[in-house]
Amino acid sequence: MKKRLSAVIVLCILFLCIVPVCAQDKPADTNQLVREKIQADKKLLIAENMQLTEAEAKAFWPVYESYQKDMGKIVERTKKLIEDYAKNYQTMTDATAKKLVNEMLVIENERFKLRRAYLPKFRKVLSEKKVARYYQLENKIHAVVMYELAKIIPLMK
Repeated sequence: MKKRLSAVIVLCILFLCIVPVCAQDKPADTNQLVREKIQADKKLLIAENMQLTEAEAKAFWPVYESYQKDMGKIVERTKKLIEDYAKNYQTMTDATAKKLVNEMLVIENERFKLRRAYLPKFRKVLSEKKVARYYQLENKIHAVVMYELAKIIPLMK
C-alpha cells in the first residue's frame, strides 16, 4: 500500500503544483491525461484496500465516482489558491494575504461539508467498518498530499 500511496501522492503533487506552471506551454490535454492517471491510480489504491465484495463494489463505485467528481471541484479551488499564492508571493500585500487565508478556510470548510454530506450515501452501500476504512484511506491520502505541499510551498515573507 505504501508504494502505491506514494505514487498517487507524487501524481497529486505534480497535478496541483507543477502541471499548472507547465500547462502554459503544453497542450491542454496534458492536464487531462495527468488527472486521469491520478484518478486511476487512486481508484486502484482504494480498490486494493477496501476488500469489497462484488455486491458492495457494485453499490460503492457509483457513490465513489460522484464523490470524487464533487471533490474535484474542491481540488480545483485548491489548485487555484496555490497558483494565486505563487503569483503573489514576491509582492504579497496584507489584503492579498487576507484573501488567500479566507479562501483556504472556505476550501477546508467545503471539504468537510462534502465529506459529511456523503457519509450517509457511503453508509447506505457499505458496513460501518468499511465506511470507516474508506474515510481512513481518504484521510491518509489527503494528509500526505498536504504534507508534501507544505514541504514545497514556501512560507509567506
